[in-house]
Amino acid sequence: MPVRRALFWLLLPLMIPQALRVRRTAPRFAGASGEDAGVCDVAVCDGDAPRLRILAIGDSIVAGVGAGTMDGALAGATAKALSRRLVTCVAWRASGRIGAGVVSLHSQLLPQVPDEAYDAVVVSVGVNDITGLHRSGRWAESLGECLDALRQRFPDATILLAGMPPLEGFPLLPVPLRWLFGLRGKTFDALARREVACRGNMLFVPLDFDPSPEKFAADGFHPSRASYAEFGEALADALTPHMTVVR
Repeated sequence: MPVRRALFWLLLPLMIPQALRVRRTAPRFAGASGEDAGVCDVAVCDGDAPRLRILAIGDSIVAGVGAGTMDGALAGATAKALSRRLVTCVAWRASGRIGAGVVSLHSQLLPQVPDEAYDAVVVSVGVNDITGLHRSGRWAESLGECLDALRQRFPDATILLAGMPPLEGFPLLPVPLRWLFGLRGKTFDALARREVACRGNMLFVPLDFDPSPEKFAADGFHPSRASYAEFGEALADALTPHMTVVR
C-alpha cells in the first residue's frame, strides 16, 4: 500500500491536464426521480406481514444517477433483491447526495435521516474523496469515525460498506488518468476493508465487476439501471444471512 500511495502522488502532476479537461467536459447528470423511500414487495405486505427496513446513505450511487428512478437505484434495487430472497416486504429509504464524500456523509447526510430503526444500513462513499485528492490516511480516519457514528445511531442494524469500483475501467476517464485513479481506488478499498474488519456486525462487499462500457450510464461514470440491479443482487446476497424475519 505505501508503494501505491507514493506512485500515485509521484505521477499525479503529469495527469493534471487530463484531470482538468475531464472536469471541464464531463456530462453532469441529475439524480434519479421519484420518492426517496418505498416498499418492496407490496404483494407480500398486506396486513401485518413481516417487514425489514433498509437505509442506503452516501454519494451519487445512492442518489441514483443513471438509474432513472429511485426504485431502480441502490436502495430500491437492494430492497427488491432482498424481498425476493426472504419472501417478505422490505421498506427502503435513500439518503444520497451527488458529490458526497465521507465527511459530508457524516456531518450532513446522517443528521438528516429520519429517526427510525433499520435492519440494514448500506453505505456508498469514497469515489468523490478519491477524485477530490483526499489524503488516504485522513480519509481512513474519517471513514472510521463515520462508521462509529452509524453504529451509535443504528445500534441493531447490520452495516454494509460497499467497496471502491474499478476506476481503471471507467469509460469517462481517459488513459492514463483512469489507471492512476484505479491505483488510488485499490488503496482506498484496502483501507475501507480494514476499517470494517475491526468493527463488529459490519460487512464489506467488494465491487468486483467487469467494467465494460455497457455497464455504465451514458456519462461513462455511473452505473446503468441494469448495473444497479446487479449491484442490488450482490448486496442482498451479503445481507441475507444476517437478516431475521419474524413471522
